[in-house]
Amino acid sequence: MMSPLLLAVAVLFVSVAVAIGYVTLDVLQRLAPARRRLQEVAGPSVFTADLPLAADQLDPRLGRVNRFLPKSPKETSRLQKRMARAGYRGSTPTMIYSVVELIVPAILLLLCILLLGSARGLFIGLATAVFAYMLPGFWLSKQIEKRKKLISNGLPDALDLLIVCVEAGMGLDQGIAKAAEELAVSHPPLAEELTNIITEIRAGKPRMEAFKNFAERTKVDDVRQLVSILVQTDRFGTSVSQALRTQAEVSRTQRRQRAEERAQKLGVKLVFPLVFFLFPAMYVVTLGPAIIKFVRFFAGMK
Repeated sequence: MMSPLLLAVAVLFVSVAVAIGYVTLDVLQRLAPARRRLQEVAGPSVFTADLPLAADQLDPRLGRVNRFLPKSPKETSRLQKRMARAGYRGSTPTMIYSVVELIVPAILLLLCILLLGSARGLFIGLATAVFAYMLPGFWLSKQIEKRKKLISNGLPDALDLLIVCVEAGMGLDQGIAKAAEELAVSHPPLAEELTNIITEIRAGKPRMEAFKNFAERTKVDDVRQLVSILVQTDRFGTSVSQALRTQAEVSRTQRRQRAEERAQKLGVKLVFPLVFFLFPAMYVVTLGPAIIKFVRFFAGMK
C-alpha cells in the first residue's frame, strides 16, 4: 500500500503538471499564427471585449479561428458569466480562477498532511481545503457587487452625456461612443460596457440585442430599466432624448436614496468598533488614575 508521503507527492506532481499544461496551452494559443492574422484583420479590440463576431464578417479564410473569439452571454458558461460580471473577460481569467479553486486546496491539504501527520493533518487539512475552495467564490461575489455598484453610480452621468449628445444632433450610437470616451477616467467599468455595446453594433449585431446583452452582462436593475425604456422607444418611435431624460432623473434619485440608506446604516455599523476599540481605551484613560489611587489608598491602610 502506498504511504501517505508518496501519495501526497504524487497528487502534488499531478496538480502542478495540470496547471502548467493549462498555462502552456493558453500561451501557445495566444502565439498561434492564425490568431495573429485575425488580430491584424479585426484589430486588437476584438479580443478585449466579451462579444461575439461571426467569422464571415471578417476574412472567410479565418473562419476556423472563430473559437478564439469571446462568446456572447447566451453561449458562455456560468463561471464565465460571473467572471464577466466582475470585469474579467476571456479564457485566461476563467482558467486561472479554476486552477486556483482546485489546485490551492489540494496543495494546502498535502502540506497539512506532510507537516502534521496523516491523522491530525488530514482533519485540519480538510477544513483548510474547504475554506480555500470557498474563498475564491466569496472574493468573486464581492468583486461582482463592487462592479455593479460602480455601474449603478455612474449610470446617471452617462445618461446626462447621452442626452447632451443626442440633443446636439448625434445618433444614439455616436452618443454612446462619446459617453464611453468621456467616462473612461471617472467610471471605467461603465465606459467598458458602453464600449462593448458599440463593438457589438459595429460587428453587425442589432442595436436592441446589444442593449439586451448589456443588461444580461451587468445584472444591474438600473441598466435593465434603461434597456426596457430604449426597447420601447425603438418599438413605438417615441423621443429618445425624453426617455433618456426621464431615466436619468430616476437613476439620480435612486443613487441619492442609496447614499442616504448607507448614511443611515453608518450609526449601526459604528457600534461594534466603538464598543470593542474606543470605549475600552476611554475607560482606561478616564478611570485608570482613579482605580490606581483607590488601590494605593487601600494598600496603605493595611
